[in-house]
Amino acid sequence: MEQATEQRECVVSLERLDPNQHGQVKYASSFVDEAIERIWLDGTNLHIVHHSPHGNDRIIAQVERLIERFSKGDFGFKEHILYERRGEMPYKGDIIAELVETKTIKVLDQGLFLFREPFSSLMRFFDYTFVTRIANAFGAKEETYPAIIHLTTLDKTNHFTSFPEHLHFLSHLRDDLDVIESFSQSIREAGGWKPEAELDLNRNMPKPKFAMNPSTCYHCYEGLQGETLEGDGLIATAIAKCHRYESHNHGDFGRLLDFSMREVIFVGKPEFVRENRLKAVEHLKGLAEEWELDCIIENANDPFFTNDFQVKASFQRNQEMKYEMRLTIPRIGKSIACSSVNFHSTAFGTAFNISMGKRPATTGCLGFGIERWVFAFLAQFGLDEGQWPAKFREQYHAWQAKSIG
Repeated sequence: MEQATEQRECVVSLERLDPNQHGQVKYASSFVDEAIERIWLDGTNLHIVHHSPHGNDRIIAQVERLIERFSKGDFGFKEHILYERRGEMPYKGDIIAELVETKTIKVLDQGLFLFREPFSSLMRFFDYTFVTRIANAFGAKEETYPAIIHLTTLDKTNHFTSFPEHLHFLSHLRDDLDVIESFSQSIREAGGWKPEAELDLNRNMPKPKFAMNPSTCYHCYEGLQGETLEGDGLIATAIAKCHRYESHNHGDFGRLLDFSMREVIFVGKPEFVRENRLKAVEHLKGLAEEWELDCIIENANDPFFTNDFQVKASFQRNQEMKYEMRLTIPRIGKSIACSSVNFHSTAFGTAFNISMGKRPATTGCLGFGIERWVFAFLAQFGLDEGQWPAKFREQYHAWQAKSIG
């Protein structure tokens, strides 16, 4: 095993890329080497602090590979802003620092938090609102999904070829008495679990069959596999714990390792999915107006990691297959995606053999990142309920009274 060396810093210029791509290159660069400790943008320069025994050369070469990947194909993305609202945002502090200081959240690791009141109540209230105000308006039927998913299911969704870096594989000790006892004995002799201790994965664990679920809607399609739907289609809703490994990007505001995602999922005829997708956007606009949010709804693309990034991202944006509702975080002068409205065409209908008559079903979904909604709301309005928008405060207190009663 190669030994880590002293801390170094290297700088890579991103001048040859469109400025809109700088953040995406920064995101992807976090995955180029395990020895990276910190990464940030300064103008057109990407700074990377690391302790790689290979020095700067390998890090720079890997980032240059990414720059080459991102520079291919369609340089400029077609932008489309569907909706924009500017709000007052009375809170001016550092909400993460305040939440930690008041012990409202406990940081267990980068991107891994324990939530206490009032954050935990706000999570339940937001989800309650998304169900009663939006999912119910669509007539969505509630479903419950596991937190783990078959790797064969992820293969059908092309997750391995689009977002391989996100995967959290799930395994267990082999069904072998010698393996189980020797593993337990080694931990006992070491005086407990030691993160730095070597672990012979091939000897101790079988090839994984499952991963932690990265997206709520995948289970819906898995559950409909091989079925032929009637009428125009169906609408389901579910909330699930999702998991995406994002390396140093977990240090970014609201980018969690483990998070709750409520989805409203549309499966059916193309016009049925398209119409409901447009209704979903209108529902988001309604919440923004009512709750006086500073936000934007615009077309977007997923952070594809593979060599065909530019092709996939350009197609997704130019066909407007993904809209994001981004809420402003005033302290950092940026916004974060809290909801997305997606159109998948027949990709999942074909992959899972879900039919509408003789044709593959079309699918789409509306997603809500519950923790992100709470983080963004508090970043704009703070923990002082007196600063919250009147309608939001009224609805929250009514929900509290109903929950207690």
